[in-house]
Amino acid sequence: MNIPFSTFQPMHEEIKEELEEAFHEVLESSWYIRGGQCRKFEEEFAAYCGMDYAVGVGNGLDAISLILQALGIGPGDEVIVPSNTYIATALAVTLVGAAPVFVEPELASYNIDPARIEEKISARTKAILPVHLYGRVADMDPVMEIAEKHGLYVVEDAAQAHGATYRGKKAGSFGIASAFSFYPGKNLGALGDAGAVVTNQEWLKEKVKALGNYGSDYKYHNIYLGSNSRLDELQAAFLRKKLKHLDRWNKARQEIATRYLKGIRNSEVILPQSSDKVYGHVYHVFLVRCRRRGELEGYLKQHGVSTLIHYPIPIHLQKAYHMLQMCRGSLPLAEEISDTALSLPLYYGMKQEEVDYIIKMVNEFH
Repeated sequence: MNIPFSTFQPMHEEIKEELEEAFHEVLESSWYIRGGQCRKFEEEFAAYCGMDYAVGVGNGLDAISLILQALGIGPGDEVIVPSNTYIATALAVTLVGAAPVFVEPELASYNIDPARIEEKISARTKAILPVHLYGRVADMDPVMEIAEKHGLYVVEDAAQAHGATYRGKKAGSFGIASAFSFYPGKNLGALGDAGAVVTNQEWLKEKVKALGNYGSDYKYHNIYLGSNSRLDELQAAFLRKKLKHLDRWNKARQEIATRYLKGIRNSEVILPQSSDKVYGHVYHVFLVRCRRRGELEGYLKQHGVSTLIHYPIPIHLQKAYHMLQMCRGSLPLAEEISDTALSLPLYYGMKQEEVDYIIKMVNEFH
């Protein structure tokens, strides 16, 4: 049996007519940037998140950068970020001229550990940037309490958590603003690059919108030093069609994850925490840990199971961040996760026999 790490085919085949309809609607409209499809998607996605406003942007990295820029965060400022996340989270901070300050995760959830945040806050700290990693919302109650105590913004990186919940509230509805990515592999993915900023603040929505449109609030009137980061009509149209199915697709992912959690019984494999009443995990990634990660990866590949490593090199050890002068051992928990993490296949449309086969292979690894 050969099982890919991921495939969009079952999902897209199921809604092929809807996607084709979306394409023709945009083609025949002769309006391809910031038109009716984008406006409607912004309204629909904001409502889905339980928020007032959304602004479509080019990608998830831009979404974070534009929020920070709109909040006036820049050179001389610091932003608290998790040590265990994709590099885009830290890059957004760096790109606006601020400094990322890393906080280690809880090993149980892989998300930022609220108990470690306050020790990293300084007079230069302006915001906390929690990431809802792998489809699980960070522990937001203590994060929000710390932010309020110290007068800090909370900006959510919800790029991997479309539809995830925390105490019944959707990811992206806690901070002053949140950033989403619609990269094709996300739970809600476009057919190209795309992203969004979600907020309840009208002034922030308007500023982000202008910053992503060359700093222009209306044509040829530029009030900021902006950039070009806009959600095009075609991707907005595709996303509108797919948003209608997101909860159903997430439920299917949760069912697959539940079968993994119940079926995998190997003392060498550490499973992720299961979803509960507090955390509505949507399993963007089903990540396990193993001290013999390389051997497990090779064993599964030999038996036709494709896997992926999220993420093999932690941010502070990446060459791009050499200026931090942080050596191995500086952030041991992030390093431990990078050294042991392995993601198993999980995608909408997986067959029961494929899930059972993967469980069998993992259990037989010794």
